[in-house]
Amino acid sequence: MTKILIGCLLAALAHPSMAAENPSREHLAPAGWEGSYHQLHYTPVVKIGDRVIVSGIPAAEGDTDEAKIRWMFEQLKLHLESAGASMEDVVELTSFHVSTDHEDFRRRVEPVLKVHREFFKDHYPAWTAVGTTALFSSDAPVEMRAEAIIGSGRRARADISKPAPPPAPTTP
Repeated sequence: MTKILIGCLLAALAHPSMAAENPSREHLAPAGWEGSYHQLHYTPVVKIGDRVIVSGIPAAEGDTDEAKIRWMFEQLKLHLESAGASMEDVVELTSFHVSTDHEDFRRRVEPVLKVHREFFKDHYPAWTAVGTTALFSSDAPVEMRAEAIIGSGRRARADISKPAPPPAPTTP
């Protein structure tokens, strides 16, 4: 009986779904971002198995806040591609917005929402937006980090019903 139990246990552990896997950890940097790793000592992109973590990318290049934000999203796309992921694979975003108060924060989020809609047409990632007084890049209005699961965008689905339209105003 003991031999049978041990045999069953060994067979279960040998099955791919039960085997403990030690995924590799790769440190990556898209062209132009190598200094982040070598001088600032942080990794722009870390890949662990199919999971991709992108460090904060400041909205640093452009003449307007909207142009800077669009550049930031383009950089996110390049960061993801360096690990074999795509924008459709993004499962979570965290953005940090320089603002003085809640009203200023809401105003500064508007151009991010506009550009976000250009890059994420459907199957939107989870997203947390945080207000802060300063970022490492002094001229950036926002910085964004992301996480992705390679290939997850190809199998994305959403079963979320649209909210009912608001009631029509009544005339007195």
